[in-house]
Amino acid sequence: MTRAGRIGRNVVLASVFISAGLAAAKILVGLKANSTAVVSDGLESAGDVLASGLVLFGLIMAAKPPDAEHPYGHGRLETLSALAVGMILAAMGVLIAVESAQRALRPHGPPAVFGIWPVAASIVVKSGLYSVKRHYSSQLGSASLAADAWNDAMDTLSGAVALAGVAIEANFGRQFGPADDIGGCVVGVIIVFLGIQIVRDTTSQLMDTMPDPSKLDAIRTAALRVPGALGIEKLYARKTGLQYHVDLHLEVDPEMTVAASHEIATTVRSAVRTELPWVADVLVHVEPHGLDTMRRL
Repeated sequence: MTRAGRIGRNVVLASVFISAGLAAAKILVGLKANSTAVVSDGLESAGDVLASGLVLFGLIMAAKPPDAEHPYGHGRLETLSALAVGMILAAMGVLIAVESAQRALRPHGPPAVFGIWPVAASIVVKSGLYSVKRHYSSQLGSASLAADAWNDAMDTLSGAVALAGVAIEANFGRQFGPADDIGGCVVGVIIVFLGIQIVRDTTSQLMDTMPDPSKLDAIRTAALRVPGALGIEKLYARKTGLQYHVDLHLEVDPEMTVAASHEIATTVRSAVRTELPWVADVLVHVEPHGLDTMRRL
């Protein structure tokens, strides 16, 4: 496994254990405090354990080297794990929202104030996890780690909603009614929207959507620094896991021998991969420079 893969694995492993502890604390305290919002937030944290487990699986599998059946490597498994995280979150959000709405219609006592403490602790911890995961997902180019980071961000938001719901109903239950249950429903809706956003983003990657223009400019710049590289006719790139595979049509002197043009193409491939670590490989197709001009003449 590469250094990037090891960093991602360690971050996710830590997240799994932390989310498991928070889930247990919120569910147990929420049940004892009679708080729908806290239990809902705990169930969401339990889902985080499964989501982070999928992310971990994706990162480990994406680190496997290419083979005869997978010449582009196994990076798409990392993207598929992010897609699975989004789908799980959306489904869980629907269940939480529906259950909270149903409970709001049933008479029950107000929650105990002590139910706020595990939620308050979760807000602090999840904020920290979000910052760490966002940093490393950007550094590693990991879609699944980015999805897990946004999951933690929504945990922080949903935790704040749950905290407000418990505090309001526990202290002003008669005036505000089932604020705790409404908070649980809002938590569910937030989770649904997050899941849909993650599914949309990862589906875009699976459809080979072109990367940000700045990445394409970086590839062009690295390629054209090579002596003999006169221009780039076409440039495509697609993401497979943590890295990109590039197709590049390189323009060279039309009077050059095949052997010489091949040497330039090999140097371009090496230069791009060396200068841009997020590029896994470059397929270079050689074109004669000024072909369109010659055709017009």
